[in-house]
Amino acid sequence: MVKMSKPGALPPTAKPDMVAAAIEGEIRSGLLGFGDRLDSENQLGKRFAVSRNTIRKGLEELAAKGFITTRMGVGSFVTFRGRAIDDALGWSRALARAGADVETSVLGIARIEDADLASRLGLAETAFIAIDRVRRLKPESRTISLERSRLPVAPGLEDLPERGLKDRTLSGVLRAAGLVPAGGDEWVDLILVEEADAEIMGCAPGAAFLRTRRLARGADGRPIEHVTSILDPTVFALHLEF
Repeated sequence: MVKMSKPGALPPTAKPDMVAAAIEGEIRSGLLGFGDRLDSENQLGKRFAVSRNTIRKGLEELAAKGFITTRMGVGSFVTFRGRAIDDALGWSRALARAGADVETSVLGIARIEDADLASRLGLAETAFIAIDRVRRLKPESRTISLERSRLPVAPGLEDLPERGLKDRTLSGVLRAAGLVPAGGDEWVDLILVEEADAEIMGCAPGAAFLRTRRLARGADGRPIEHVTSILDPTVFALHLEF
């Protein structure tokens, strides 16, 4: 027996699309802003008069399109309106272009010796300029990333620990020294943050965060910057195109 739909009723397969389209419209219009938490599945179900399973499918559509990120047991959060972040620009400029109001704080700049990193990068010299920074989302001053950059010491960078960045971006400092990234490699994995990093990030030790490790190289193939970033997964997600 074929079950007939009531006149004017949406077919079941269209309901998740309807939910996704409605929420996407609110994100695109700015009614739901970057970092906002969506209502719970129960609340959304009552709002749209559909089942939790329908809501879940609609949220999966939004996540697949890059509009939201969902954390099990925590909730769903708006990402950057579906816009990709090109971190080749440097995080500050990339986040600003994506519409985020972010402030950057330098935790420290120092000259260090790291024989292990030098070996992994194929460098004979073991000296690096270490720059540690955090980025916070305004106005709530929520920390969304912790970044540890390591720059092989090169002409134009020797006195960086003394000069500091001041109002300059790190990418600008590198360009001024003639160090322009032409390519590189990046790795992404999931980590459980240790106690010291959890204190900086303002989260519980053992919380799951994204970690990226990026190596930028100049046109001659020499390493320019190695940076490890710990990223809040409610804000950042991995998007690959193929």
